[in-house]
Amino acid sequence: MNWLTDYVRPKIRTLFARREVPENLWHQCPACEQMIFHRDLMTNLKVCPHCGHHMRVGAIERLGYTFDEGSFTRIELPKVIADPLRFRDTKRYTDRLKEARDKTHLDDAVVVAHGKIDGQPAVVAAMEFEFIGGSMGAAVGDGILAAAQLAVLQDAPLIVFTASGGARMQEGAISLMQMPRTVIATRLVKEAGLPYIVVLTDPTTGGVTASFPMLGDIHIAEPGALIGFAGPRVIEQTVREKLPEGFQRAEYLHEHGIVDLVVKRTELKATLARIISLLRIKEVAAAAA
Repeated sequence: MNWLTDYVRPKIRTLFARREVPENLWHQCPACEQMIFHRDLMTNLKVCPHCGHHMRVGAIERLGYTFDEGSFTRIELPKVIADPLRFRDTKRYTDRLKEARDKTHLDDAVVVAHGKIDGQPAVVAAMEFEFIGGSMGAAVGDGILAAAQLAVLQDAPLIVFTASGGARMQEGAISLMQMPRTVIATRLVKEAGLPYIVVLTDPTTGGVTASFPMLGDIHIAEPGALIGFAGPRVIEQTVREKLPEGFQRAEYLHEHGIVDLVVKRTELKATLARIISLLRIKEVAAAAA
Protein backbone atom coordinates (compact mmCIF):
# COMPACT_ATOMS: atom_id res chain seq x y z
CA MET A 1 0.00 0.00 0.00
CA ASN A 2 1.35 3.39 -1.07
CA TRP A 3 0.41 5.92 1.64
CA LEU A 4 1.01 8.98 -0.59
CA THR A 5 -0.97 7.62 -3.55
CA ASP A 6 -3.85 5.98 -1.72
CA TYR A 7 -4.42 8.45 1.14
CA VAL A 8 -2.69 11.83 0.75
CA ARG A 9 -3.47 12.45 -2.93
CA PRO A 10 -7.26 11.80 -2.60
CA LYS A 11 -7.37 14.12 0.43
CA ILE A 12 -5.64 16.89 -1.52
CA ARG A 13 -7.96 16.41 -4.50
CA THR A 14 -11.00 16.60 -2.23
CA LEU A 15 -9.69 19.75 -0.56
CA PHE A 16 -9.01 21.61 -3.80
CA ALA A 17 -11.74 20.07 -5.93
CA ARG A 18 -14.04 22.50 -7.72
CA ARG A 19 -17.32 22.58 -5.83
CA GLU A 20 -20.68 23.04 -7.48
CA VAL A 21 -22.01 26.48 -6.58
CA PRO A 22 -25.77 27.02 -6.93
CA GLU A 23 -26.74 29.63 -9.50
CA ASN A 24 -28.55 32.88 -8.72
CA LEU A 25 -27.15 33.27 -5.21
CA TRP A 26 -26.37 36.91 -5.98
CA HIS A 27 -28.36 39.50 -7.88
CA GLN A 28 -27.17 42.84 -9.21
CA CYS A 29 -29.39 45.86 -8.67
CA PRO A 30 -30.13 47.45 -12.07
CA ALA A 31 -30.13 50.92 -10.48
CA CYS A 32 -27.06 51.09 -8.24
CA GLU A 33 -25.34 47.91 -9.56
CA GLN A 34 -24.66 46.65 -6.04
CA MET A 35 -24.65 42.89 -5.49
CA ILE A 36 -27.42 41.53 -3.24
CA PHE A 37 -27.53 38.08 -1.65
CA HIS A 38 -30.67 36.29 -2.84
CA ARG A 39 -32.04 35.65 0.65
CA ASP A 40 -31.67 39.32 1.57
CA LEU A 41 -33.44 40.28 -1.65
CA MET A 42 -36.35 37.91 -1.01
CA THR A 43 -36.65 39.07 2.61
CA ASN A 44 -36.83 42.66 1.38
CA LEU A 45 -39.54 41.77 -1.20
CA LYS A 46 -37.21 42.41 -4.15
CA VAL A 47 -36.37 45.95 -3.05
CA CYS A 48 -32.68 46.87 -3.18
CA PRO A 49 -31.44 47.37 0.42
CA HIS A 50 -28.76 49.76 -0.85
CA CYS A 51 -30.69 52.27 -2.98
CA GLY A 52 -34.36 51.31 -2.51
CA HIS A 53 -34.90 50.42 -6.17
CA HIS A 54 -38.08 48.36 -6.62
CA MET A 55 -37.45 45.44 -8.96
CA ARG A 56 -40.28 43.96 -10.96
CA VAL A 57 -42.33 41.27 -9.28
CA GLY A 58 -44.36 38.43 -10.82
CA ALA A 59 -48.12 38.13 -10.36
CA ILE A 60 -47.92 35.05 -8.12
CA GLU A 61 -45.32 36.76 -5.91
CA ARG A 62 -47.67 39.76 -5.65
CA LEU A 63 -50.40 37.58 -4.25
CA GLY A 64 -48.01 36.13 -1.68
CA TYR A 65 -46.80 39.59 -0.64
CA THR A 66 -50.35 40.97 -0.36
CA PHE A 67 -52.49 38.31 1.29
CA ASP A 68 -52.07 36.86 4.75
CA GLU A 69 -49.93 33.73 4.66
CA GLY A 70 -51.88 30.74 3.40
CA SER A 71 -55.14 32.68 3.23
CA PHE A 72 -55.74 33.15 -0.49
CA THR A 73 -57.23 31.02 -3.25
CA ARG A 74 -56.74 31.55 -6.97
CA ILE A 75 -59.78 31.32 -9.20
CA GLU A 76 -59.98 29.77 -12.64
CA LEU A 77 -60.52 32.43 -15.30
CA PRO A 78 -62.67 32.07 -18.45
CA LYS A 79 -61.03 30.49 -21.49
CA VAL A 80 -60.84 32.58 -24.64
CA ILE A 81 -60.10 31.83 -28.30
CA ALA A 82 -56.33 31.48 -28.49
CA ASP A 83 -55.71 33.24 -31.83
CA PRO A 84 -58.89 34.92 -33.06
CA LEU A 85 -57.16 36.77 -35.95
CA ARG A 86 -54.63 34.07 -36.86
CA PHE A 87 -52.02 36.76 -36.39
CA ARG A 88 -48.41 36.40 -37.44
CA ASP A 89 -45.50 38.85 -37.39
CA THR A 90 -41.99 37.44 -37.01
CA LYS A 91 -43.65 34.36 -35.51
CA ARG A 92 -47.16 33.00 -34.99
CA TYR A 93 -49.20 34.42 -32.12
CA THR A 94 -49.92 30.88 -30.96
CA ASP A 95 -46.17 30.29 -30.67
CA ARG A 96 -45.77 33.47 -28.62
CA LEU A 97 -48.55 32.34 -26.29
CA LYS A 98 -46.94 28.94 -25.84
CA GLU A 99 -43.55 30.50 -25.06
CA ALA A 100 -45.11 32.90 -22.55
CA ARG A 101 -47.05 30.10 -20.85
CA ASP A 102 -43.96 27.91 -20.61
CA LYS A 103 -41.98 30.83 -19.18
CA THR A 104 -44.49 32.06 -16.60
CA HIS A 105 -46.58 28.91 -15.99
CA LEU A 106 -49.67 31.11 -16.36
CA ASP A 107 -52.50 31.00 -18.89
CA ASP A 108 -52.35 34.73 -19.56
CA ALA A 109 -51.20 38.08 -18.19
CA VAL A 110 -53.53 38.32 -15.18
CA VAL A 111 -54.08 36.24 -12.05
CA VAL A 112 -57.09 36.63 -9.74
CA ALA A 113 -57.41 35.40 -6.17
CA HIS A 114 -59.51 36.02 -3.07
CA GLY A 115 -58.42 35.84 0.54
CA LYS A 116 -57.64 38.06 3.51
CA ILE A 117 -55.40 41.06 4.02
CA ASP A 118 -54.68 41.56 7.70
CA GLY A 119 -57.80 39.51 8.39
CA GLN A 120 -60.03 41.49 6.02
CA PRO A 121 -61.55 39.83 2.94
CA ALA A 122 -60.42 41.12 -0.45
CA VAL A 123 -60.25 40.17 -4.12
CA VAL A 124 -56.95 40.85 -5.90
CA ALA A 125 -56.12 40.86 -9.61
CA ALA A 126 -52.39 40.99 -10.40
CA MET A 127 -50.92 41.48 -13.86
CA GLU A 128 -47.85 39.57 -15.06
CA PHE A 129 -45.45 41.72 -17.11
CA GLU A 130 -43.38 38.70 -18.16
CA PHE A 131 -46.38 37.40 -20.14
CA ILE A 132 -45.98 39.24 -23.47
CA GLY A 133 -45.26 42.51 -21.67
CA GLY A 134 -48.41 42.25 -19.56
CA SER A 135 -50.36 43.23 -22.67
CA MET A 136 -54.14 43.28 -22.46
CA GLY A 137 -56.10 40.95 -24.71
CA ALA A 138 -59.45 39.23 -24.34
CA ALA A 139 -58.15 36.99 -21.54
CA VAL A 140 -57.05 39.96 -19.42
CA GLY A 141 -60.38 41.70 -20.03
CA ASP A 142 -62.23 38.57 -18.92
CA GLY A 143 -59.93 38.30 -15.89
CA ILE A 144 -60.64 41.84 -14.68
CA LEU A 145 -64.36 41.35 -15.24
CA ALA A 146 -64.27 38.05 -13.32
CA ALA A 147 -62.41 39.75 -10.46
CA ALA A 148 -65.05 42.51 -10.30
CA GLN A 149 -67.92 40.01 -10.31
CA LEU A 150 -66.24 37.99 -7.56
CA ALA A 151 -65.74 41.12 -5.45
CA VAL A 152 -69.45 41.95 -5.76
CA LEU A 153 -70.43 38.35 -4.98
CA GLN A 154 -68.24 38.25 -1.86
CA ASP A 155 -69.01 41.86 -0.85
CA ALA A 156 -65.27 42.49 -0.76
CA PRO A 157 -63.03 45.32 -2.00
CA LEU A 158 -61.26 44.87 -5.33
CA ILE A 159 -57.51 45.56 -5.54
CA VAL A 160 -55.75 45.55 -8.92
CA PHE A 161 -51.97 45.51 -9.38
CA THR A 162 -51.15 46.83 -12.85
CA ALA A 163 -48.01 46.04 -14.87
CA SER A 164 -48.41 46.33 -18.62
CA GLY A 165 -47.09 47.71 -21.86
CA GLY A 166 -50.60 48.31 -23.20
CA ALA A 167 -53.04 46.57 -25.53
CA ARG A 168 -52.00 43.32 -27.23
CA MET A 169 -51.48 44.10 -30.90
CA GLN A 170 -51.84 40.44 -31.93
CA GLU A 171 -55.55 40.68 -31.09
CA GLY A 172 -56.18 43.95 -32.94
CA ALA A 173 -59.54 45.60 -32.26
CA ILE A 174 -60.44 42.80 -29.85
CA SER A 175 -57.73 44.02 -27.49
CA LEU A 176 -58.97 47.62 -27.77
CA MET A 177 -62.48 46.50 -26.85
CA GLN A 178 -61.14 45.35 -23.50
CA MET A 179 -60.76 49.01 -22.50
CA PRO A 180 -64.54 49.67 -22.26
CA ARG A 181 -65.13 46.14 -20.90
CA THR A 182 -62.76 46.71 -18.00
CA VAL A 183 -64.31 50.13 -17.37
CA ILE A 184 -67.67 48.39 -17.05
CA ALA A 185 -66.07 45.96 -14.59
CA THR A 186 -65.01 48.86 -12.36
CA ARG A 187 -68.55 50.26 -12.48
CA LEU A 188 -69.92 46.96 -11.16
CA VAL A 189 -67.72 47.31 -8.08
CA LYS A 190 -68.54 50.96 -7.52
CA GLU A 191 -72.27 50.52 -8.00
CA ALA A 192 -72.14 47.82 -5.32
CA GLY A 193 -70.62 50.41 -2.97
CA LEU A 194 -67.34 48.52 -2.64
CA PRO A 195 -63.82 49.99 -2.53
CA TYR A 196 -61.79 49.77 -5.75
CA ILE A 197 -58.08 50.26 -5.12
CA VAL A 198 -55.41 50.36 -7.85
CA VAL A 199 -51.71 49.77 -7.24
CA LEU A 200 -49.68 51.07 -10.18
CA THR A 201 -46.37 49.25 -10.61
CA ASP A 202 -43.54 49.52 -13.11
CA PRO A 203 -44.49 49.82 -15.91
CA THR A 204 -48.14 50.77 -16.44
CA THR A 205 -48.54 52.23 -19.93
CA GLY A 206 -50.63 52.33 -23.10
CA GLY A 207 -54.24 51.24 -23.38
CA VAL A 208 -54.17 49.66 -19.94
CA THR A 209 -53.42 53.04 -18.35
CA ALA A 210 -56.24 54.57 -20.38
CA SER A 211 -58.83 52.21 -18.88
CA PHE A 212 -59.35 50.53 -15.50
CA PRO A 213 -56.11 51.62 -13.70
CA MET A 214 -57.12 55.29 -13.62
CA LEU A 215 -60.63 54.74 -12.26
CA GLY A 216 -59.83 53.64 -8.73
CA ASP A 217 -61.17 55.19 -5.55
CA ILE A 218 -57.56 55.22 -4.33
CA HIS A 219 -54.47 55.19 -6.53
CA ILE A 220 -51.24 53.89 -5.02
CA ALA A 221 -47.92 53.69 -6.87
CA GLU A 222 -44.67 51.95 -6.06
CA PRO A 223 -41.59 54.21 -5.93
CA GLY A 224 -40.04 54.91 -9.32
CA ALA A 225 -42.81 53.22 -11.32
CA LEU A 226 -43.22 54.37 -14.93
CA ILE A 227 -46.87 55.36 -15.44
CA GLY A 228 -48.32 56.93 -18.56
CA PHE A 229 -50.05 56.44 -21.89
CA ALA A 230 -47.27 57.09 -24.42
CA GLY A 231 -43.59 56.77 -23.62
CA PRO A 232 -41.45 59.84 -22.78
CA ARG A 233 -39.51 59.64 -26.04
CA VAL A 234 -42.71 59.62 -28.11
CA ILE A 235 -44.05 62.63 -26.19
CA GLU A 236 -40.81 64.57 -26.63
CA GLN A 237 -40.88 63.94 -30.39
CA THR A 238 -44.52 65.05 -30.54
CA VAL A 239 -44.35 68.25 -28.47
CA ARG A 240 -40.71 68.96 -29.43
CA GLU A 241 -39.83 69.93 -25.90
CA LYS A 242 -37.58 68.48 -23.23
CA LEU A 243 -39.69 66.79 -20.57
CA PRO A 244 -39.20 67.59 -16.85
CA GLU A 245 -36.92 65.40 -14.76
CA GLY A 246 -38.75 62.29 -13.55
CA PHE A 247 -41.70 62.88 -15.88
CA GLN A 248 -44.20 59.97 -15.76
CA ARG A 249 -42.58 58.51 -12.67
CA ALA A 250 -44.64 57.77 -9.57
CA GLU A 251 -43.21 60.66 -7.53
CA TYR A 252 -43.88 63.21 -10.30
CA LEU A 253 -47.48 62.02 -10.67
CA HIS A 254 -47.95 62.18 -6.91
CA GLU A 255 -46.74 65.78 -6.82
CA HIS A 256 -49.22 66.66 -9.59
CA GLY A 257 -52.23 64.98 -7.99
CA ILE A 258 -52.65 61.99 -10.31
CA VAL A 259 -51.53 59.44 -7.73
CA ASP A 260 -52.78 59.54 -4.13
CA LEU A 261 -49.90 57.71 -2.46
CA VAL A 262 -46.42 56.45 -3.25
CA VAL A 263 -45.80 53.49 -0.95
CA LYS A 264 -42.76 51.28 -0.50
CA ARG A 265 -43.42 47.62 -1.22
CA THR A 266 -42.45 46.62 2.30
CA GLU A 267 -45.20 48.91 3.64
CA LEU A 268 -47.81 48.20 0.98
CA LYS A 269 -49.72 45.38 2.68
CA ALA A 270 -50.17 47.39 5.88
CA THR A 271 -51.26 50.42 3.84
CA LEU A 272 -53.85 48.41 1.91
CA ALA A 273 -55.21 46.91 5.12
CA ARG A 274 -55.53 50.38 6.68
CA ILE A 275 -57.29 51.82 3.59
CA ILE A 276 -59.73 48.89 3.39
CA SER A 277 -60.51 49.26 7.09
CA LEU A 278 -61.19 52.99 6.75
CA LEU A 279 -63.34 52.64 3.63
CA ARG A 280 -65.41 49.78 5.04
CA ILE A 281 -66.03 51.70 8.28
CA LYS A 282 -67.38 54.56 6.16
CA GLU A 283 -69.66 52.14 4.29
CA VAL A 284 -71.03 50.66 7.51
CA ALA A 285 -71.71 54.14 8.91
CA ALA A 286 -73.47 55.19 5.70
CA ALA A 287 -75.63 52.04 5.73
CA ALA A 288 -76.58 52.62 9.35
CA ALA A 289 -77.53 56.23 8.61
